[in-house]
Parts: sequence; structure tokens; C-alpha cells
Amino acid sequence: MTPKDVTRRTFCAGLAASAVGSISGPATAQNVAQAWPKGRALPPLNGLDLKGQTWNLAALRGRPVLINFWATWCAPCKEEMPTLQTLADLEGDGLAVLAVNVREPLPRVARYVQQAGLSFTVLPDPRGDITRAWGMTVFPTTVLVDTQGRPQRVVSGAVDWTGAQAQQWVAALRRS
Repeated sequence: MTPKDVTRRTFCAGLAASAVGSISGPATAQNVAQAWPKGRALPPLNGLDLKGQTWNLAALRGRPVLINFWATWCAPCKEEMPTLQTLADLEGDGLAVLAVNVREPLPRVARYVQQAGLSFTVLPDPRGDITRAWGMTVFPTTVLVDTQGRPQRVVSGAVDWTGAQAQQWVAALRRS
């Protein structure tokens, strides 16, 4: 079994578990939202985006941050991408949207981003180092970080980022 097969199986197991979670957006968008585990430190996040710009989570302090872990082979990931783009467009500089692509070749990621018309920040993670440090095994998974750099929420599964629940999560990041 290849590492990719293990990842896909883990994702499928997580998706099945998330079926009991909340449903937001399209009928197929299912997710489970939980508070960030108490006592768990926020891992560092450093990486180069598709344009070669360096991103560092610590440098984003003062802005709410949404970090989405995804892959092009993941149907729920692709399902939520248009709403994530809409959220990024609506929020502008008021919300940093970082999408960490998990263990895929750079040309595939760049081609998908271009074809999908995504303009938010995509951080390729071809070896899975960032993903492993963050302990992500279910895709998509999103971590919401407040303006003080504190992780507030982890959402496993697809989200309609234009929906009321997601808007409440993002608004809460500004109040923290």
C-alpha cells in the first residue's frame, strides 16, 4: 500500500465519521467542527506559495487566518473550493486564506489552481511536512486562527464557506 493509498483510506474513514456531523451548504457538504484541542500548541506554518512568496503564520498575527488542507484528488475538497474562493474575495485583506495542498506534484497543483480560477494563497506541501506537523489526516480539514494567533476551531469535511455557520466562525475570529 502506498502512502497515497493510506492517506485516501484515512480520509474516507474520516468522511464516514463526519457524516454524523453538521450539514452546511450543498447536501453533500458535511463537516464536523470542534474547538482546537486545549493544551495543543499551534504548529509553525512556513512555506512558499505558487508564486514563490514566503508565508509564515506568525507574520500574519493581527489578521484572522483560515488554513485549509486539501488535495486535487479529494472530491469534497474540490466541492468546497468555489465557496472558499468566494469567501476570500468577500473578505479581501480582512482574512488570510491559506490552502495547503497535500503531497501532490507542483505542476498538478498549479494546473488545478489555474483551471479553477483560485486566487487565494496556495502553499504546496509536496512531501507532506506541513500536513504531518499539523496532524492532518482527513481532507479537507480547515483550522481557524484568531487575530492573536490562537487556533480556535478545526473543521473536518467540506464546508460551504458562504453559509451562515461559516460566516459565524469567521466573525468569531475577529472577536477573540
